[in-house]
Amino acid sequence: MTVTAAQGFRAAGVAAGLKSTGAPDVALVVNDGPSSAAAAVFTSNRCRANPVLWSAEAIKTGSARAVVLNSGGANCYTGAEGFQLTHATAELVGELLSGGGSEPRAEEEPGGGSGPRAEEEPGGGSGPRAEEEPGGGSGPRAEEEPGGGSGPRAEEEIAAIDVQVCSTGLIGLLNDRDDLLAGVRAAHAALSDDGGAAAAAAIMTTDTVPKQSVAEGTDSAGRAFTVGGMAKGAGMLAPALATMLVVVTTDADVDAATLDAALRRATRVTFDRLDSDGCQSTNDTVLLMASGASGATPSVDELAEHLTTVCHDLALQLLADAEGADHEISIEVRGAASEDDAVEVARSVARSNLFKAAVFGKDPNWGRVLASVGTTSATFDPADLDVALNGVWVCRDSGPGEPATSVSLEDRAVSVTIDLKSGPETATVWTNDLTHAYVHENSAYSS
Repeated sequence: MTVTAAQGFRAAGVAAGLKSTGAPDVALVVNDGPSSAAAAVFTSNRCRANPVLWSAEAIKTGSARAVVLNSGGANCYTGAEGFQLTHATAELVGELLSGGGSEPRAEEEPGGGSGPRAEEEPGGGSGPRAEEEPGGGSGPRAEEEPGGGSGPRAEEEIAAIDVQVCSTGLIGLLNDRDDLLAGVRAAHAALSDDGGAAAAAAIMTTDTVPKQSVAEGTDSAGRAFTVGGMAKGAGMLAPALATMLVVVTTDADVDAATLDAALRRATRVTFDRLDSDGCQSTNDTVLLMASGASGATPSVDELAEHLTTVCHDLALQLLADAEGADHEISIEVRGAASEDDAVEVARSVARSNLFKAAVFGKDPNWGRVLASVGTTSATFDPADLDVALNGVWVCRDSGPGEPATSVSLEDRAVSVTIDLKSGPETATVWTNDLTHAYVHENSAYSS
C-alpha cells in the first residue's frame, strides 16, 4: 500500500528535528529506474513556495530520479536563504545518489538565493543550467539516453535538476539548514524497498494518519504494472489542488508525455474536486514518477484508469482526515449543460458555510443548497430543480418533495444530489461540514 509497491523504488522517512514533537519530518523517494520519466502538477496559487518554484522548472526535463520532502516548515516567503536551502537540498540528494555527499560549496548556491547562477537559464532561480537541452526543458540532457525521460546511465551523475523538492508546514518558517541536510543524509542511509510507510508518516502535519494507496493493472499485452501513492493534507483543501503533497509511483515503462496526460486526467476528477474549506495552499504538489521496471507499456487510457483509482482513494482519505470534520459530503450535480456548469454548481454548495454548518448540526436544510445553486452562472431553470439528501428527494420541481424529517445525517457520509435538468453532464465535488473543532484547530495555534 505504499510508493514502494511499484518495482524500482526505494523510500525512507526519518526525524531530523524540524518538528518540535520529534516526529519524523524528512522523506526521500528514489527511482532506481531503468527509466526516470516524470510529470507533476502544482498549485495555481500565484504565491508559491520555494520548493514549488524549483520543482516546476525542474520537471520540465520530463525526468526525476528522486523527490525529497520535509514537514515542519513550508519554506515559503523565507527570502533568499529559503531558495538557497531548496537548491542545496536537491544538490545534496543528487550527490548522495551519485555516490558522493559532501555539502554543496557556497559558490555552488544560486546568487543570493533568488535567481539562477550566471551559467543557468533565467526563470526565478529554478531553471536548468545552460548545458541542458533548450525548449522548456522537455528533452533529456545531451549525455542521457533518449526515450522520454529514461534515467542516466550508471556512470553518470545525478544533478540537482533531477531532484524534486517538496515542503509543508508554516509559511514564513525557514528550517534549520544543518538539521534539514542532516535529515536528508539520514533518509538516504535509511532507503529501502519497503520504506514507503515511513516516508508517508514523515510528511504528515496536522494529519492524524498517513495516506497510502496501491492499484494494479495490465497493459494490452497482459503485462502487469503497479501504481502506488502517498499523500498528506488535512487543511486548506480547495480546488486546483489542496494543501497537499502527493507522490505517486509506477513501474510502467512510459514516457513523460504519457505520464503528464494521465496525471492531468486523474487529478482533474479527484484532487481538483476536493474543496474542504475553500483555502488554497502555496505548496501543493502532485508528482508522478515511472521506473519502467515492469516492462509494461500501458496506453494513456490504461495508465489513467489505475492512476485515477489511486488518486481517488487518496483524495477520500484526505477528506476523511480533514481538520475538525464530522462529516464527509459528496455533492453530485446531474443534468448539467456542461461539465463546467456541474462543477461550478457543486463547488458553490461545497463552499456554503451555511450549508456546511447545517450538516454539522444534522439539519437537512435543502433551502441552503438551492440558495447556493442560484449564485452560479450555470444554465438551469430556477423553477425546475430537484435536490436529494442521502437519497431522499426533499425538493422536486423547485418545491417541497419528501419530508426533510425523513433524512438522517447521523452517519459521517452525506450525499447531496442536484438535478439541473438542463443537459447530459455530471460532476461530483467533495467537502466537509463546518465544525467547532475546525475553528478551534485553526485558531488555538498556528497550523
